[in-house]
Amino acid sequence: MKKLMAEFIGTFWLVLGGCGSAVLAAGIPDIGIGLVGVSLAFGLTVLTGAYALGHISGGHFNPAVSIGLWIGGRFDKKDLIPYIISQVLGGILGAATLYLIVSGQEGFVGYSQAGDFATNFYGVEQYGHTFSMTAALVTEVVMTFMFLIVILGATHKNASPGFGGMAIGLALTLIHLISIPVTNTSVNPARSTAQAIFVGGEAMGQLWLFWVAPIVGAILAGLAYKFMAPNK
Repeated sequence: MKKLMAEFIGTFWLVLGGCGSAVLAAGIPDIGIGLVGVSLAFGLTVLTGAYALGHISGGHFNPAVSIGLWIGGRFDKKDLIPYIISQVLGGILGAATLYLIVSGQEGFVGYSQAGDFATNFYGVEQYGHTFSMTAALVTEVVMTFMFLIVILGATHKNASPGFGGMAIGLALTLIHLISIPVTNTSVNPARSTAQAIFVGGEAMGQLWLFWVAPIVGAILAGLAYKFMAPNK
């Protein structure tokens, strides 16, 4: 239960911090943090969460990470489903908290389109571009693959101790810098699910891709890293 609570709190923090920065602080004229700020916010939530909670649960905060670590031989299969449930529930609480804050704005009318409320998307014009489902799928698979490669490498028994959280947080920042314009960056099914629930409609209809692609990328990374650097 201590591990599950840590995953719940860590995923809550990731969604509230990362998506909260996108919804509340990114679009303010002249003084907003922009896409660079949002990218840093996501990286900082993982970095701070990893150092605060990683010694309790491993600091996954992401179903794709748990699956990739299991495939890579770093995580016990019996804990996989409980971890994923805790992550999704923590993410939903983070999104609910953010929605409660946002709905306190004068004139708030809710959200309806994929991309609103920091939801993930494809085939929708955002940031002046429209990317296809194939582009979104490739982006999410590749970005999750590289994220898991960094995680598996930074936490390997032969890696430099103490720097894993920093490497992982910076990797997530870089991933967002690359892929926010394409999909709003998922690489995390719990984060995608949490936000989509409060938008519904098109956002929920596209959610399947943001489960399938990160999981595929994580599995491929787990297999690749297990081959390159076996644990034993």
